[in-house]
Amino acid sequence: MINHFGRYILMLIYMFSRPEKFSVYWKRFIDEIVQLGVKSLFIVILMSAFMGAVLVIQTASAIESAWIPDYTVGFTVKQSMLLEFCPTIISLILAGKVGSNIASELGTMRVTEQIDALEVMGVNSIGYLIGPKILGSLFIFPIIIMYSMFFGFLGGGIVCELTSIIPVEQYLEGIRSFSYENYGHIRYALIKTSVFAFLITSISSYFGYYLKGGALEVGKASTNAVVYSSIFILFANYILTQLLLI
Repeated sequence: MINHFGRYILMLIYMFSRPEKFSVYWKRFIDEIVQLGVKSLFIVILMSAFMGAVLVIQTASAIESAWIPDYTVGFTVKQSMLLEFCPTIISLILAGKVGSNIASELGTMRVTEQIDALEVMGVNSIGYLIGPKILGSLFIFPIIIMYSMFFGFLGGGIVCELTSIIPVEQYLEGIRSFSYENYGHIRYALIKTSVFAFLITSISSYFGYYLKGGALEVGKASTNAVVYSSIFILFANYILTQLLLI
């Protein structure tokens, strides 16, 4: 474990040494934004919309007292989406989708000796292959989470409109309530997302880059990337919640 942690830290340090030309990094950065973020947007929007719809139905069904106003449903959905579902659950989903792709991509390059070829040409392979992935995820993941928040609220509003489980006006009032707190919660969600983005890409890159073996090990590396990324996301979620909310 100590050996892996030390090599992981050295990987992050070496990523910033011997930088290539800015134009090379910029093209790689844009490509990674598309690969890691834009191509993951559909599944994020779909899951967020359905989760928002389900939360509205579950909350409205659980709150049947005449003493509790209808806008409580919107407020509960807002708190659930902002504080936990969008930053944490979506990041876990991205760890499965993005993390496995990164580990398998770098693992395949290692098996086919493409990384060795870059080293022979004098290219900083860690900076060239891993650096843009980390920077791209730090840029695009918070934007994806903002989309997740919006479509989660939209999914809940559509359910209110179609089923009349509560008036849409009451749902929107709950979403808008305590507006000052909303900004703090959004900031909290984006900070968590940035930390999770770094963990997903760096851990997955580590397992792929330092892979040893053949095609069978590529699959194992992808599995390890998802498992360890998820574990560290949950651990970081607890630490960040203690630091930022309490």
